[in-house]
Amino acid sequence: PRSSKALEAVILLCSVRRSLFPTDKDREDFLERLMTGIRDLLSNQTGLQHQENYHEFCRLLGRIKSNYQLSELVKTEGYLEWLKLASAFTVQSITNWQYSTNSIHYLLALWGRLVAAVPYVRLDTGSRGHAELLQKEVVTVVRTYIESMLSSVETVLLSEGSLDDPLEDDGSLKEQLDRLPTICRFQYEAVANIIISKFDPLLNQYQEVIAHLRSTNPSNYPPDVARRMSILEGQLTWLTYIVGAVIGGQNWSSSQMDEGEEIIDASISRRVLQLAQGIDYRLSSTNGLGKADPKLEMALLYYFQFFRRVYMFLCDQSPGSGVNMLNIGGTIVSVVGMGSMSNLDPAPSAKQKMYQRMFDHLGMGDHTAVSNLIVTKIGNNLKYWSVDQEIIGKTLELLSDMAGGYSSSKLLLTLDTVRFLTRNHTEDHFPFLGASANARHRSSFHATLTRLLLSPSGEEKVGLTFEQFLEPICLVLTQLEALSPSDLRSEGARRPIIGAFRDLRGITSSLHNKKTFNMLFDILYPQHLPLIARVVDIWWDQPDVIVSVFKFLHEFCHNKANRINFDQSSANGILLFRCASEAVCAYGRRLVSNTRIPSNGGDDLYKTRYKGLSLTLSVLNSALGGSYVCFGVFSLYNDPALENALEVALQLALSVPLEHVLAYPKVSKSYYAFIEILFRNHISTALALDTIVFMQLMNAIHDGLQANDATLSSTCANTIDHLASFYFMNNAKDKVAIANTIDH
Repeated sequence: PRSSKALEAVILLCSVRRSLFPTDKDREDFLERLMTGIRDLLSNQTGLQHQENYHEFCRLLGRIKSNYQLSELVKTEGYLEWLKLASAFTVQSITNWQYSTNSIHYLLALWGRLVAAVPYVRLDTGSRGHAELLQKEVVTVVRTYIESMLSSVETVLLSEGSLDDPLEDDGSLKEQLDRLPTICRFQYEAVANIIISKFDPLLNQYQEVIAHLRSTNPSNYPPDVARRMSILEGQLTWLTYIVGAVIGGQNWSSSQMDEGEEIIDASISRRVLQLAQGIDYRLSSTNGLGKADPKLEMALLYYFQFFRRVYMFLCDQSPGSGVNMLNIGGTIVSVVGMGSMSNLDPAPSAKQKMYQRMFDHLGMGDHTAVSNLIVTKIGNNLKYWSVDQEIIGKTLELLSDMAGGYSSSKLLLTLDTVRFLTRNHTEDHFPFLGASANARHRSSFHATLTRLLLSPSGEEKVGLTFEQFLEPICLVLTQLEALSPSDLRSEGARRPIIGAFRDLRGITSSLHNKKTFNMLFDILYPQHLPLIARVVDIWWDQPDVIVSVFKFLHEFCHNKANRINFDQSSANGILLFRCASEAVCAYGRRLVSNTRIPSNGGDDLYKTRYKGLSLTLSVLNSALGGSYVCFGVFSLYNDPALENALEVALQLALSVPLEHVLAYPKVSKSYYAFIEILFRNHISTALALDTIVFMQLMNAIHDGLQANDATLSSTCANTIDHLASFYFMNNAKDKVAIANTIDH
């Protein structure tokens, strides 16, 4: 209907800035009319039966508080009535969630902005009792939201696919959860009581069902039991998401930190951690058969992520404990703590006291015990959820984030699960490493383990050296090196090749200094690096293999943080460049000689040709710009490695039509970066090219200058600057390069 366009116009008018009104009185009059119109619409609900009108009206409600202060709203006539009507409309919308899933977050945004502004409004401003009414209506809205989302689980299940599950709409779910913390913490105790009153009976029922089923495979559940389990797990998923969002809303800044909230945090967190314990115990005791709903597993990871952010960053600032006991499914498990810290300030800060109170009231042990619970869950997810990429990805993201902090990484190194991960990072123990779909996750997994192992005292705490950590990967490389060319090309070798180089890429990405990089270089050279050229020569037409190998080589040649810094008497820099040159030449010559273009072009063209070409140029760019090779040595000793690499790279670059270069962002990035580094460090080679080839490069630079991407045009401008500077500084000298420039 056209009325939806009218509402869009009202939204725009609602956003008019203060400076456009002649006086404050005019602005107040405008706001008064706006509030009256909204109040009338809320009361009569004229036209809101149309989906478009309804959605735009929700946007209007979400917008009004962003442009007007609460102190202005409470002064308008009929504000209390407006608030009651807005609450009733929100309750109605949330109750009928199946018709308003994409609009609910606008309504939650309204309530979030209203409660966030309460501290800045005097109680005697505007309508009397506005603060008390807001407190009451907020609790009503939150209660309705929780109850409606819980009831939605059974509604979706009974619809047999005709209704979309709100838990599967990631965008809308995130929008709603982002707005919950502010609303829930406004009346935190009341909201927490609602959550607990819903959580406890569901958790008890779920534990009873699990105890009854024990090790039964979910596929063998009776229909009524399977339905009951689905409903319970769906409802627990909602509550876990809500608790995670609320915990994430904790603010440690002293100005907004309310004493007592940490006790409520502990109360609702205890329920989620008990749920996680039960799920994890069932998963491990049934050897992976007793899996929960994947959505519930994702909700637990969401909660762990927020709990980590709020309550694990102070883990080395609170008094540690010795040994803690956990009761998991009737089995007592001891957890070795970090020990007490004698160097703590005898007078702990307010934050430390709150932190300690939270863990005291949590009743699950100290921070070490809780961390052990989370990391054990991570380990079991990696072991038993190998086919679910989303769970594996989120689990590894959580592990990486926990390993990223200084204090939390020290804590992780004391846990047995982390020791097990570092000692057994193979497919035999973690099947997800063997799934081809999880190839990317191999890199992030090994990057995290390497970061932990090489952290201060990491090797000592884990009881494992870096060389021992690399032994399983080196064993695979040794087996591959012993194969004949025909066996190396066999399908049986594909997965070990991809896996080994994905692992090595992750390990290399976590090396940030000279010492650790030299450790890896000494392990790989001279025994294993020559394998790279063999692999790319034999597997050149298989993108999955080429991508894994060249991504490792790119990372290995990348001199980030000046980590590639060999001694003056060392030839390792030259040897590393030779290795890169051999790989680039082996693959580049194969690619240049094969001019066959996929018939359907598009993605296939990028995947089969341009992706490998782009990575090849990136490898050479890293090697040429790493500042760890004296390139004059090659011509002095008649070593063709540099000349061959530049020649092949130029052939590769010029084989790509210019329109294709600009059409693929990753290709254009490596393409222009290569031309820039050629003119920066090897301009004599560039100027010695045939005039036709040289002008082809100049035309490419000309087009790149006009690209919308600022980085691309800047790279082209730098290339021109290198050429102009060289000519300006040397035009009076009798040099071959200057003569070549004039000839062009």
